[in-house]
Amino acid sequence: MDLTEVSKGVHKRKPKKRVGRGIGSGHGKTGGRGMKGQYASAGARLAGLLFEGGQTPLFRRLPKRGFTNAAFRKHWAEVNVSALGVFDAGARVDMAALKDKRLVVGTYDGVRVLGDGELTVKLAVVADHFTKSAKAKIEAAGGSTELVPPPKKPVRNKMTPRPPKPEAERSKK
Repeated sequence: MDLTEVSKGVHKRKPKKRVGRGIGSGHGKTGGRGMKGQYASAGARLAGLLFEGGQTPLFRRLPKRGFTNAAFRKHWAEVNVSALGVFDAGARVDMAALKDKRLVVGTYDGVRVLGDGELTVKLAVVADHFTKSAKAKIEAAGGSTELVPPPKKPVRNKMTPRPPKPEAERSKK
């Protein structure tokens, strides 16, 4: 064996299988789909991952219990008062500032300030929630707390309802 024989029989491009081109091609008539059956017709889809051959699927056999709000749950970044000591006096501390100082890493729906530890620096802290002790410690250090306003509620359709029909028309029917 030498280098000329290494790549013999190895083809970089495999030609596309051309089906339905006569019986001489080997893929004529039924085009490789077999005789009748579920997948012989055009548009038939292969069974999905949860298909169990016509047997009632597992997710329909199991009882459904309880309720979950997981899709709507909010994930908060929790920051202790003791961690806010890394900021300079008079600084405005919000989500962007916390991310710059790497106190918050990742994506969150908002910030909750917890009251663990002590604070000696005067700061203006902007967050979605403050514990009572955190708010007291920030204000005791001469700082201020500001709540982030919640998102506005969607405006409902304020179409006025139809006026009720007069009594005379209702009695005719």
